Amino acid sequence: MSQQMDFQSSAHKRSRAAYTLECAFEYFVSLLVTDAFLSNLLKSIGISDSLTGIISSFISLSFLFQLFSVAVAHKIKNTKRFAALFHFLSQIFFMGLYLIPFLPFAKEYKSILCIVCILCAYFGNYFVTSIIYKWGNSYVDPHKRGRFGAAKEIISLISGMIVTLAVGYIMDYFKASDNIEGGFIFAAVSIFIFAVCDLVCLMLIKNSVRGRDEPVETVHMREVIQNTLRNKNFRHDVVLKVLWSVAIYTTIGFLGTYRIGELAFTVGTVQIFNILGCLARAALSRPFGKYSDKRSFAKGIELGLFIALAAFVCCMLTTPDTRFLIIAYTILYQTCHAGTGANMINLTYNYVDAKYFVQATAIKNSIGGVCGFLAALGAGKLLSLVQANGNMIFGIHIYGQQLLAGISAVIVVVAIIYTRLVIEKQKSMVQ
Repeated sequence: MSQQMDFQSSAHKRSRAAYTLECAFEYFVSLLVTDAFLSNLLKSIGISDSLTGIISSFISLSFLFQLFSVAVAHKIKNTKRFAALFHFLSQIFFMGLYLIPFLPFAKEYKSILCIVCILCAYFGNYFVTSIIYKWGNSYVDPHKRGRFGAAKEIISLISGMIVTLAVGYIMDYFKASDNIEGGFIFAAVSIFIFAVCDLVCLMLIKNSVRGRDEPVETVHMREVIQNTLRNKNFRHDVVLKVLWSVAIYTTIGFLGTYRIGELAFTVGTVQIFNILGCLARAALSRPFGKYSDKRSFAKGIELGLFIALAAFVCCMLTTPDTRFLIIAYTILYQTCHAGTGANMINLTYNYVDAKYFVQATAIKNSIGGVCGFLAALGAGKLLSLVQANGNMIFGIHIYGQQLLAGISAVIVVVAIIYTRLVIEKQKSMVQ
């Protein structure tokens, strides 16, 4: 059977459809443990704004877990069983977050449990992320993977809008009825349902099983380092990733409490803003892709960075009196990812042999994640200092989140300059 006929087989079509739905259900779970949802949960436990921001930024540190997959990926014999187990367990830990408020423990112990649940959840998630990505995309025609990826993202974004809007308003209803615990139970049940659906989708993807006598291809660490970290162009790629991660995590994890606290928006209203942002991103995903294919991945990233700069400037100017600017920030921030998201990944293809792509991506994401988390730690301390001083700096009234957004804006400017003067001038491989 030809390769083209094989991709049109019923097994391949079923696998593509199941993988598309699996990504959507995974996205639903991730939405319910980020931004205003997570901030609302942590705030009810009594966790401070600064610690909430740090906990929200654990996702950046969790990229380190991808390094574990590099060490074991070539040893996996049954991809479906391995991926489904860790992925389902990770989502059960996410569900457990919403059960913590019901435990008869002191706030300090509940805070520790939140951290443990989040770290365990992200470990299980990122441990198999690259494995599921490679497995799911193996049933997609290589010449159509770009279009498949765009369609998959649009489906997740649009369906995610409906889910977050519905869950957001239901949780607001429980909160308005002075029954916030009921909202947490609803969120936990929702995550469990999505987790089961995700598991079913994974089970419907055609399995990838290595025979007992099939040789294992081993890539030695010295070889990986020689083709990644000792590659000057790749190091510049890593620097850009670090700048972007630091810019994001200096601010993003601390805005959830700002939206539902100082700006006094409800969870449901915040989700409407997020939906507007997702709609803008979905509408611009294909145009950004065409622009990047025509000009370069670096040019696409640069355009995304300019939009990110506008977003952080809007956030920097947002106060309770100008709270409408948070809408502009949300739309611009979501839109910028249409330029930075896939292009940050694809840029690695320009400088690293495809044989080492998985390892290079894990290394880059891990370094960027660690730097992003360290930035969040520093931002958390700075936010605490500003709040402890009555939101006053040098006699000027300013909210800590405004200051953090200003710092992010400055870092984005540095990233734009670095992209134009360094990244865009590097010689690229076509592969």
